[in-house]
Amino acid sequence: MPAFSFEHSPRAQTLDSLFFGSALVATATWTALTMPASSLAPTLVLVAVGTAAWSAAEYLLHRFVLHGLRPFSEWHAQHHARPTALIGTPTAINAALMVALIGTPLWVLAGSWVAGALSSGFLLGYLAYSWMHHTLHHGRCRSAWLSQRKQSHAVHHMPGRGLSRFGVTTGLWDRVLRTDQ
Repeated sequence: MPAFSFEHSPRAQTLDSLFFGSALVATATWTALTMPASSLAPTLVLVAVGTAAWSAAEYLLHRFVLHGLRPFSEWHAQHHARPTALIGTPTAINAALMVALIGTPLWVLAGSWVAGALSSGFLLGYLAYSWMHHTLHHGRCRSAWLSQRKQSHAVHHMPGRGLSRFGVTTGLWDRVLRTDQ
């Protein structure tokens, strides 16, 4: 498959997870090595803020970009038409966007330690989303919570229901912004 295909092979899907998992390990290691002495608690708070930022970004991107802005909405429609196909944004594009829109601005504005901690949280959130989305479409849900997420996502994929339930890893933003109907 081409490097920039929106349809992934199982190998490409695995490599995506390995790439972003490695990026998380590298970023977290960098953060641990550059954080000020005795600043574990603030670092963990920054990681939590980064994870929350991913959660909000996941909802906003899914709702307003993937369901509202061409050509992204047309590409995302392929996923809705074939929900069991391995369709998604290529790793190189995701990585470039994260570095350009998250990592670099944070580094310039806040320095390496804060940027590393926030980026670690953001990457952790992205990996959770990636795993969750794959599981919702291809895995068995063995917990009540995961089954509930799978049901919610299935409603999102129903014809005529694509304008609700945009949250994949959590339904929080759907409840807050009233798109959980």
